[in-house]
Amino acid sequence: MSDPMNPYAKLHLSPAGPGDQRRTALQIVEDMQLKDKLADKVIMITGGTSGIGIETAQALYSTGAQIYLMIRNKHRAKAIITKKGAQQFLGMSQQLNVVINNAGILACPYTITSDGFERQLAVNYLSHFAMTTMLLPTLIASSSVAFKSRGGNDPFLAYGQSKTAVTWSANHLDRLYRARGVRALSLNPGGVMSGLQQYATEEQHETWKNDKVMLTLMKSPEQGAATTVWAAVAPVWEDKGGFYLSDCKAARLASNMTSAVDDGYTPHCYDPVGEEHLWILSLAMAKVTAP
Repeated sequence: MSDPMNPYAKLHLSPAGPGDQRRTALQIVEDMQLKDKLADKVIMITGGTSGIGIETAQALYSTGAQIYLMIRNKHRAKAIITKKGAQQFLGMSQQLNVVINNAGILACPYTITSDGFERQLAVNYLSHFAMTTMLLPTLIASSSVAFKSRGGNDPFLAYGQSKTAVTWSANHLDRLYRARGVRALSLNPGGVMSGLQQYATEEQHETWKNDKVMLTLMKSPEQGAATTVWAAVAPVWEDKGGFYLSDCKAARLASNMTSAVDDGYTPHCYDPVGEEHLWILSLAMAKVTAP
């Protein structure tokens, strides 16, 4: 593992599907020799009770850190994390070192929330933005090591837009608060079959099952949580932020901009002007004030 920004390059050369040689979240903790070593840290995880979220929580629990899980109600078409959730956390802890914004939904039917926002934008982005902004003073006071976060009637386009908003927000947050001890990263955990695909049609599921290239790139939930855990605990990220990660590495520029299986980033992933405009707009939409 000579390159700290891409330590598992060899293990990703020949993917063979879920359960192959690619690392799991718990193996990342073991590689870093961090089992029972982070008892002085407090970590918050959204969506930590299913899919890659629960694997993230279990792996980080093994470090000895104090773990808080923010749980959503799957049956409500509303934001996952509310301002009340942030207030409840602050009533329990005045320390917060890592926030992992993991919860999300994919390609759900077009729905407008009670606040007037497209559902995927509200769940995947605005809810996390509002909660994290309210927690920023605690992150700053805790000298946070790392902070994670990453339209229309087309459900997959809306999903992509919500994820672009996550990445832009993380980039700008890192730019604004790095001098105050808060660093931000966004990431792609990779393809994992979980409850995230609950809204996909039978035709879409069949297409995925018959795509041999995609099948080799798919990961188990334990492997899907690996990049998140690596971002949270790897020493290389203690003083770095503003990166988009994939497959336990700092992602490269995509070689195929239209491919769904290319794990690189597209040029619009980094746009300082757009990121600043989104930040200002998001503060107004979420009705929160940044410290």
